Amino acid sequence: MMKEPLAFTHGVTVKSVTLSLLLIPVNCYWIMYTEMVWWGLFPTTMSLFFNVIFCLFNVTLINLAVRRFRPTWALTHGELLVIYVMLCMASAVASHDHAQVLIPLIGHVFWFDTPENEWRELFYRYMPEWLTVRDKRILEGYYEGESTLYQAEVLRAWIGPALWWTSFIVVLLFVMICINVLLRKQWTEREKLAYPIIQLPLEMTRNSGAQFFRNRVFWTAFILVSLLNLVNGLSYLFPTIPIIGVRMRNIGHLFTEKPWNAIGWTPFSIYPFVIGLGFFMPLDLSFSCWFFYLFRKGQRVLGAVLGIRSLPGFPYDRQQSLGAYLGLSLFALWASRRYIAEIFKQVTTGQSNLDDSVEPMRYRTAVLGLVLGVAYLIGFSYKMGLSIGLGIAFFAIYYGLSTGITRMRVESGTPAHDLHFMGPDYALPAILGTRRMGGENLTALSFLFFFNRAHRSHPMPHQLEGFKLAERTRFNPKPLVFAMVLAVFVGSLASFWAYLHDVYRFGSGGGFAWHPFNRLQQQMNFPASPNIPEVSFMGVGMGFTFLLMFLRMKLFWWPFHAVGYAVSGAADWCMNWLWISLVISTTAKWIILKHGGLQTHRRATPFFLGLVLGEFVVGSLWSIYGMIAEIRIFPFKDW
Repeated sequence: MMKEPLAFTHGVTVKSVTLSLLLIPVNCYWIMYTEMVWWGLFPTTMSLFFNVIFCLFNVTLINLAVRRFRPTWALTHGELLVIYVMLCMASAVASHDHAQVLIPLIGHVFWFDTPENEWRELFYRYMPEWLTVRDKRILEGYYEGESTLYQAEVLRAWIGPALWWTSFIVVLLFVMICINVLLRKQWTEREKLAYPIIQLPLEMTRNSGAQFFRNRVFWTAFILVSLLNLVNGLSYLFPTIPIIGVRMRNIGHLFTEKPWNAIGWTPFSIYPFVIGLGFFMPLDLSFSCWFFYLFRKGQRVLGAVLGIRSLPGFPYDRQQSLGAYLGLSLFALWASRRYIAEIFKQVTTGQSNLDDSVEPMRYRTAVLGLVLGVAYLIGFSYKMGLSIGLGIAFFAIYYGLSTGITRMRVESGTPAHDLHFMGPDYALPAILGTRRMGGENLTALSFLFFFNRAHRSHPMPHQLEGFKLAERTRFNPKPLVFAMVLAVFVGSLASFWAYLHDVYRFGSGGGFAWHPFNRLQQQMNFPASPNIPEVSFMGVGMGFTFLLMFLRMKLFWWPFHAVGYAVSGAADWCMNWLWISLVISTTAKWIILKHGGLQTHRRATPFFLGLVLGEFVVGSLWSIYGMIAEIRIFPFKDW
């Protein structure tokens, strides 16, 4: 018996795409100015971008008014969410851990080489000319400021590298879309993962926000948090006004006696929006996040007791986190092995029980796109100087890591995920040794650092969340693939424009480019063999992740989740700020469920959404005021 075709509503329309394309350049400029000029607020260093939520909030309010007076002009639920998804994709490209790392790499070596650092002798010959800007006359305005981007010779120098890198970024993210298409049904329909991050945009735009904005519980939280941020914003400008709440207190100094002083720097900061986001995490996952943060601190204390704290690199938190993320990916793929076998059968024979007619792409198209996309990325990297074998290993590790991050995010909804300096550009030299890899490979890896510095704004989870929003609102996901790719393309070019516009005005000290090229200098001056301790602790992190997942499968009462272990290490810098707020949200949710049940939990939901939206809206308004007045403002989010 044939299934009746699903009736889709409209989401990707001329209206929604046009509005998104108009908002993307403005949004990218806001991100660049806030994160790079003022170095504050950092909207893209968390799972839910507050700049996008603020834009969606305003579009939704305007749409409510339009719906009342001109109903035929109003945007539908699906159209509003397409705007959200496209802005998320563009923001991920413009983010603190993507374009803001890439653009400084393009001219850094040619401006900062000196006889002392010997960069010219070490790796000048390996620098890809077609991806860089070498002319110091062009770079003078970039690094010294008080100039303008809008000169013919300056634009000509930058347009080539900008277009080449944009092609790389578009293909890099398109491959992620293909992987998400292949995994979507298993994670969304069969395992029914929670997707906590989408709750606010989904509820805010439902019925064009008509019901959401009439809820008194929501407005109670929204007003309270708004007043809190209004007072704290004024306190930042007028110090005689006392600040409300607990912000950036370090409790590490309270532990002065050995071995307890080994815990080190331990922030104690309470953020209402983190409490709100934490409320929507599954209870065991939110508990595991802060439990394993304290567990990692306990490792340091134990190391001091055993006298091994002074060993170089101990306790290898970053390496454990990298192993844990890769372990999450491998475990998720292993758990989906039968489903993956069905996909293979569908792709090769066209005969399986899987129906891919309503997927964003046919499975054969997704597999072909994945293969051709990875081939382009490897060919691009090969032309840049990376050997084909290392290119295959690099992108295998990267997309494995990306799959683990995506799985973790859609399952747990953690407010942030980080993994600083722990991508394949780090793992391959640690595993193989820099002596064996050679200067040309190491130089190419230094350029690929731009999407591996940290993974806080990783695009792949946003893509899968976009497909989930399409499913929840029943709009056709097939055009959404095109909308995402278009947003990435426009977002990349807008990011280049916004960053260069600001830098030619204010100047640059080198930005994030210092880290990869200083590392490259170290690697070439002191070639090393494989780093056995670091590789071993990657294995420890992966093995412990497997153990936690195994125990979770066998023991229904087991409270510790491997996701918490993965996001709690030193490589996940953000957890330092999140942990105490997650303690509060976990406790609040546990009490509500234990004493009020699911019905009370549903009634409390608007309150916690109000905590998030109130802080995001007023914090965004302060940010915009700071840009207009060219002054620093209160950082409601200071990590």
